Amino acid sequence: MHDRFIPKRRLSLLFAASALTAGLFSAPVCAADWPDRAVTVVVPFSAGGTTDVVGRLIANKLGQMWGQSVVIENKLGAGGNIGSAAVAQSKPDGYTILLASGSILTVNPHLYASLPFDVDNDFLPVTNIAQGPMVVVTAKKVKVKTLQELLDMAKKNPKKLNMGSAGMGSQVHMAGENFSYAAKVEFTHVPYRGEAAGLSDLLAGQIDLMVGNIGAATPHIQSGMINVLAVTSKDRAAMLPDVPTVSEAGVPGFENYGWFGFVVPKGTPNDIVRKIQQDTVKVLAMKDVKEKLSSLGMQAVGNSSEEFANNIKEESDRWAKVIKERNITISSGG
Repeated sequence: MHDRFIPKRRLSLLFAASALTAGLFSAPVCAADWPDRAVTVVVPFSAGGTTDVVGRLIANKLGQMWGQSVVIENKLGAGGNIGSAAVAQSKPDGYTILLASGSILTVNPHLYASLPFDVDNDFLPVTNIAQGPMVVVTAKKVKVKTLQELLDMAKKNPKKLNMGSAGMGSQVHMAGENFSYAAKVEFTHVPYRGEAAGLSDLLAGQIDLMVGNIGAATPHIQSGMINVLAVTSKDRAAMLPDVPTVSEAGVPGFENYGWFGFVVPKGTPNDIVRKIQQDTVKVLAMKDVKEKLSSLGMQAVGNSSEEFANNIKEESDRWAKVIKERNITISSGG
């Protein structure tokens, strides 16, 4: 018997055809086919905090809409940088989404000497989901009844009051820094691995105050376990109508908002980014979702990817100035 001989040119064509066929089967999935399996939403903070609560609300609705599981993965640490880096390094196919707090995208690039990701080069903005004010809250052991009394105490005792946060560089941390900077007082910062952990120690009297997300703090305010002195919005908050604004209570002109938005790894196909954005907007328009966000003291946003990108840039520029003037730096971002 003789071995079958295949001319070199024909062999080359066969290999080319095989490669083309393999390419067809390994081609990136398009939005019409996506998702065909579970999607992971990474929340870079602990379970129970505002980011987590908002994430679970939206993930549940998207899962129903897509007919696939949308799983929340809490991957915390380093002010949200660890979870964010994991998403930046994931495959850009739409199956891994980051629910980022504003601080991750607009503060951390200026705060950390080095980061394991680059906001501009590693992420594509999808949409801002929701925003809301923060609240200045104190432990019951802190014997003040008004914001002005807190400021007077802080001025008489520089750095004696401990201010908790959701972690270095978190929006809870930076809201506190922004507040102390505007009020010209100094607190000692105590970072936690997530807002829920900080609030737990505030309830226990282990720290003195926080400038926390209104949704996370309000149940404890309403139970009488902590005291609320002011909200950081321009106008009074609907869920706490008797609480004055920081501007009213002693720091004229002060405003600070927390927000959360979806971003995906750079390179995610545009049609998939568009589908995530459009479907998230549909979820945010649902009556029960609006009501839940309102109960958290937040307002649905659902802007376009382009608008979201512009907002990130503008806010990033503002935080760069504050951080430089406050001379705040952190050596490593995770």
